[in-house]
Amino acid sequence: MEKRKETHKKVPLLNKLAYGIGTGGGCVFNQIAAAFLLNYYTDTALIGAGAIATMFLVCRIFDGVSDFLMGGIVDKTHTKWGKARPWLIASAPLTLLGIVLLMNVPSGLGETGKLVYAYITYIFMNCIVYTIYGIANTALLPLMTRDREDSTMLATFSALGNNLIGMLAGVAITPLVTNFGWTVSSFVLGAVACVLILVSGLLNHEIGTGDDKTPAPETVPMSQQLPAVLKNRYFWLLMLIGVFSLMMNANAIGAQMYYCQIVLNNPMFMSVLMTAGQLPGIIILFAMPSISKRWSKQVFLGMGAVLLIIGFAITGLAGNNTTLVVIGTVIRAFGAGPLLSAVFALVPDVVAYGYWKTGVHSEGLISSAQSIGSKVGIGSALTGWILAGVGYVGGPEAVVTDSIVSAVRFDYTWLGAILGVAILVVVLLLNVEKYAPQYMSAMDGEHPGK
Repeated sequence: MEKRKETHKKVPLLNKLAYGIGTGGGCVFNQIAAAFLLNYYTDTALIGAGAIATMFLVCRIFDGVSDFLMGGIVDKTHTKWGKARPWLIASAPLTLLGIVLLMNVPSGLGETGKLVYAYITYIFMNCIVYTIYGIANTALLPLMTRDREDSTMLATFSALGNNLIGMLAGVAITPLVTNFGWTVSSFVLGAVACVLILVSGLLNHEIGTGDDKTPAPETVPMSQQLPAVLKNRYFWLLMLIGVFSLMMNANAIGAQMYYCQIVLNNPMFMSVLMTAGQLPGIIILFAMPSISKRWSKQVFLGMGAVLLIIGFAITGLAGNNTTLVVIGTVIRAFGAGPLLSAVFALVPDVVAYGYWKTGVHSEGLISSAQSIGSKVGIGSALTGWILAGVGYVGGPEAVVTDSIVSAVRFDYTWLGAILGVAILVVVLLLNVEKYAPQYMSAMDGEHPGK
């Protein structure tokens, strides 16, 4: 009974806020990568869309492997600050450096030189720095508490920070770049991301460290962790959710700038769509605590997937009617909200399920599932290939044909609806919560490995 009381201690509000702020810090880079990076490469650095799309794919495959390795490193880390927290702190200054390097392709290089520079800096930022941050931040959640309701609240604060700070960053980037250019903007955005990540890393602590003397999970060799994780079917389903969610979200956001420029002929409408695409997600997350008591996370995710499909379909039918475009985007955003909270909140459930089945703690490896999926999901590469396929060439002398307009319209709308259907199918299989009584008993010290 005493052990249960200790492992189910509530996380203070300040720490929940700090955790959400840290997640928002990572979202600053997410917004750059998803919404602006492809356009920066094609229209500012003047690198071909097809070459950049291929780079995204090559790097994401490598990134999926690096996520899995980083998950194992977190599980093997044992310091007085914990397992995930030291890596989260280390990722903060690296994020500043990575964003600055990424968004400053030397103009004096030829196209091949620019592409090589893009590969090196993108691998550094996305495959190394963001991997360290992403795995550490996700693994920190189950290491801060083992209380299911508190895990849900932490995930909600995380999603709120992700949405709110992401929205502010997304809205601010266009005027920031317009007025000050990419060099100044990259330093500002990198510094903001660095500080926000440090807030979480410095203020939070893990079970069994600092003033919290609850026994921490033992360190388990990779030779035991890996087979146990690979046998956990919900690890694979979390990965698939990451794949399709990233493809849906990053592709839509990546196509958004081109949609505003080419289809709507209004680049500044980007700020309107960025707000419409994230503000509803913030609103619905305030209802997450009460929703979690009424419906399972799986049901919440299913409702979100249906709204995604409806929102993309409305946008596809809107034509150049900007009012309908905004309405469709808002509905889509209400659907995307659960994907940023309920899926994240399911990580502790999948960790606990795995411990119940195998007796092996694997917070880091299992936390890597969604991150691996989001990295393997090719995201903005789809937009790049679609643009290359219809002959798009960026820059001040770009020629826009009817086929380019049609391709961008499909990319931003109907492709998202198709991916929404794929997400719904995976959600219907993600029924881990039905085993909650068994795996929660295992986490409380009863006999795992049944």
